[in-house]
Amino acid sequence: MRLTLKIWRQSGPSDKGGAVTYPIEGVSEDMSFLEMLDVLNEGLIAKGEEPVAFDSDCREGICGMCGVMINGEAHGPERTTTCQLHMRSFRDGDEIVIEPWRADAFPVIKDLCVDRGSFDRIIQAGGYISANTGSAPDAHATPVPKSQADRAFMAAECIGCGACVAACPNASGMLFMGAKITHLGEFPQGQPERDARVLSMTAQHDEEGFGGCTNLGECSRACPKGIPLNVISQMNSDLLRAQRHQA
Repeated sequence: MRLTLKIWRQSGPSDKGGAVTYPIEGVSEDMSFLEMLDVLNEGLIAKGEEPVAFDSDCREGICGMCGVMINGEAHGPERTTTCQLHMRSFRDGDEIVIEPWRADAFPVIKDLCVDRGSFDRIIQAGGYISANTGSAPDAHATPVPKSQADRAFMAAECIGCGACVAACPNASGMLFMGAKITHLGEFPQGQPERDARVLSMTAQHDEEGFGGCTNLGECSRACPKGIPLNVISQMNSDLLRAQRHQA
């Protein structure tokens, strides 16, 4: 396959940045998208040019590090992570525009790499269950109804890739936050801190500069793990209850 890549290049956070065009040949349809970028970078290095910086880790669709915008879509044309997207999703001669996540809360570090530390700070604000070391009972000691367990496991599939933020016109992180709050709120162990959790996490979300949710649904559509919109409804319900208790 022959392709034309238009890739966002930005040397650092303070650099203005811009798109640079790279022709590439010999791309196999069996390559993953990241393998194609590896081939591009090998060619750039061979010519003495700076390779394109992009994030990846597991390359198995688990960690979410690899996320980029591909032709204006988070993770590209398939509902999967960028690392699990294969070049058979494109045609010979295609032009592919590759950009980093676009959100104030995800500042660009270099090229396609962004700082998603804002997600970490939201988790630090309350996305956990406190337990003294050595005191936690066995996981199966407290029965949990199957419907609640299934919902918790569904929400726990969120990998924090940021596609929801990148796809949302408001750059809202509420699908991510709703997934974490729903996950922990379905378990008995999550109840003591339930009110404090939603209050602190939503406050941190707003402090980080994420936008508000206007129910467009682009976040769920772009989510590679299929997290449904109703986790946002659950988060809003928990928030209203916590605010009433606080009052």
